[in-house]
Amino acid sequence: MRIDLGVAAALAAAITLTITGVTEPGSEAPDAVAYLLGLAASAWVLLRRASPLGALIGTILTLVLYYDLGYPAFSPAVALTPTAFFAALAGRAVPAACILGLAVVFSTGWRVLADEMPLDTVLGTNSLADVALFAAVIVLGEAVRSRRSWGEEVRARERLEAEQRAEEERLRIARELHDVMAHTIVGVSVQASVAADVIDDSPEAAKEALRAIRAQSTEAMAELRAVVGVLREGDQDTAPRAPAPGLDGLAGLVELTHGAGVEVAVAVDGTARPLPKAIDMTAYRIIQESLTNVIRHARTPAARVHVRYDPAALVLEIADDGVGGTANGSGHGVLGMRERAAAVGGTLTAERAPEGGFRVRATLPTP
Repeated sequence: MRIDLGVAAALAAAITLTITGVTEPGSEAPDAVAYLLGLAASAWVLLRRASPLGALIGTILTLVLYYDLGYPAFSPAVALTPTAFFAALAGRAVPAACILGLAVVFSTGWRVLADEMPLDTVLGTNSLADVALFAAVIVLGEAVRSRRSWGEEVRARERLEAEQRAEEERLRIARELHDVMAHTIVGVSVQASVAADVIDDSPEAAKEALRAIRAQSTEAMAELRAVVGVLREGDQDTAPRAPAPGLDGLAGLVELTHGAGVEVAVAVDGTARPLPKAIDMTAYRIIQESLTNVIRHARTPAARVHVRYDPAALVLEIADDGVGGTANGSGHGVLGMRERAAAVGGTLTAERAPEGGFRVRATLPTP
């Protein structure tokens, strides 16, 4: 509002000085009414936010009244330039141009017919300069509006991209936490049940189960530190993070699964080769989640893991002969695996096998 008041005050001063300095033979000398009309013409700019076109039309009508009372004529551009600019700035460039065009045509016809002035006199250098100035002001207002709009679109797009990155990071961390904790908790639960069942009859077997619980808990803590580490941006004192798990940790995963009571047969086809970290970790997590689901739902003592190195892809298949799993593989763990595969450009299916049991198959593109 302060800006509008400043513009109105400056415009009022300009119109007042113009009225004071202009002289025209046969016209009425400026009096209080003339100056009040000049102030009224400048005051219309205060409405430019509420009604840009209304402010422009009001200014034109005020000038028409001023000229009709016979006061010395001055260039209408002095009063109309600000309201025309603000109308274009508000996105009303075309209507503003039409209104100004009609005003120019009406003014020209009025002066030719009513004042009996020659057309070439009316369309003098000053009039053409006013028309050119109106056009330039409207073009400038539209250019400023377009630039502002473009800047707002850029900022909105940047905010959206930042929110999308934050959401992707949140989902990634959620998947990591789920994969780490689900496998560990299931294994600990199974080992704890074993320990409780045999502690009286076979203390040594109970100790072995407790040692397995300790090993699984230690591994889970190391992986949790690595996951939580991504949330500590800028912390220079953070301890070195544990390396992200990959297929080189498959043997340890199989051993932990064996400790939970499920034998895992692993088959590898093709020539093993170094994989991108994202692909390597995704493959490990898919196998880990699949074996966790076998322990939790399949109620079977055996599972199979098949890893195949194709020229342009890594193909994984994890299968069991149990009875668990939903028919369409719609559980949260399966959804997380699909998201992981999609994040690296791969695909994943999870379904009941025709011969019985449940099967997860993933294809991950590799260089």
